[in-house]
Amino acid sequence: MTTEPTPHTSPTALPGYAATGRIDELRATEYRHLDTDGQVYLDYAGAGVVAQAQVREHHDRLLAGLYSNPHSENPTSAAAGSLVQTARRAVLDFFRADPAEYAVVFTPNASGACRLVGEAYDFGRAAPLVLTWDNHNSVNGIREYARSAGASVRYVPLSGPELRVAESDLVTALDAGLVRRWGRPGRRGLLAYPAQSNFSGVQHPLSWVELAHQHGYDVLLDAAAFAPTNRLDLSVVRPDFVCLSWYKLFGYPTGVGALLARRDALARLRRPWFAGGTIRAVSVQGDWHRPMDDESAFEDGTLNFLSIPDVEFGLRWLDSIGVDLVHARVGLLTEWLLERLAMLRHNTGGPLVQVYGPTTQTGRGGTVTFNLRHPDGTLVDERLVAREAAAAGFSLRTGCFCNPGAGEGAFGISRTSTRRRLLAGVDTIDKYLAALRLPTGGAVRVSFGLASTATDAQRFVAFAQSTYLNRAVGTESPLPPRLRC
Repeated sequence: MTTEPTPHTSPTALPGYAATGRIDELRATEYRHLDTDGQVYLDYAGAGVVAQAQVREHHDRLLAGLYSNPHSENPTSAAAGSLVQTARRAVLDFFRADPAEYAVVFTPNASGACRLVGEAYDFGRAAPLVLTWDNHNSVNGIREYARSAGASVRYVPLSGPELRVAESDLVTALDAGLVRRWGRPGRRGLLAYPAQSNFSGVQHPLSWVELAHQHGYDVLLDAAAFAPTNRLDLSVVRPDFVCLSWYKLFGYPTGVGALLARRDALARLRRPWFAGGTIRAVSVQGDWHRPMDDESAFEDGTLNFLSIPDVEFGLRWLDSIGVDLVHARVGLLTEWLLERLAMLRHNTGGPLVQVYGPTTQTGRGGTVTFNLRHPDGTLVDERLVAREAAAAGFSLRTGCFCNPGAGEGAFGISRTSTRRRLLAGVDTIDKYLAALRLPTGGAVRVSFGLASTATDAQRFVAFAQSTYLNRAVGTESPLPPRLRC
């Protein structure tokens, strides 16, 4: 007779946790502001947290020198331009990307990086777009550029309760796109997918990059949710485009992201407009322009030259801690949280928590999405959880997280029910949910990151247990309307 393993009362009891102790040391020093007023930060998928060393570095740099628009030619301009170029090299070094193969385009965020590719990619009848259901809306939006160019757009569905993509379905979609391609030779399609889901935490295989290349596709890899706690080595995995937001990795600076692009793929993009800083020469009367020959052709206007140097420091800071160390700590906290949530059951025997996505640590990151259930099995409205969690000092995320495909897969929404004609006259999110006959409009998302500790995870489990376990459906005060998804 076998016995069930004894659950760990604390993440600190998990094998390997003690080896991540440096995170606790940093939390007590560089990240001690996270514990102000008893708050608990659990929204690392939304934004990373800034270390005090990053703030000091920014402050000291600005007061020690003078920097101006890099487009000018003077000493202060040269100083700013030099720091920007140093930051580019730091990005390539961090991701182990060969400078001869990859270029760094600074953007406002990962969404801006996606837009650059979408607006300039050579879509057409012979160059389709393939997307996974599991994608952030900033990636989903690329379909509008593809369709306006006459390209076919195909989605690869999610399958099973773990909300993964079957590789056979991906291959079918890639092949279907190829069947419909005709026209001039040498055109390629584009596959866009996330390395890690911002909804479920599922990590989709990086091997799909080479698989897509073999099928004649370029690949846009959304690494915004993956890179903060996982090593992305571009000397091993070679997507054509990688989209990033730096505040997701290390909290600061905001308003700066990047498109890492293979130089041959970047050269194939054709921008629909030009702006200051992107052109070598232009004529009004002659009605012509010549774009820059390097990555600056994609950097509209003046770069955020006072914040881009903070990217270099942030990367050095993260590297000094160790991405692998952060990965280990986040994995242990996620494993423990999933284990504890699965144990919470009402006196009726029903589960308190319904997790969307993998219920073990295998093949997933540190993002856990779920809904809470009443003893009778009905769902607790995620807006109520948001209100009560905020009152208790928890910063977490509720809603659908700008990922409608993963939400549709998680909630079992059929394609038929989302047809436009069935939703005619629906002009609010709440009416949309009613039309779909959904009991709630989203879920609750808890995510761990660089400065997360065992106490953060334990306090959340204690809150969920004390607040919702065996709590009958009651008459709550009115909840605010849902404004967006």
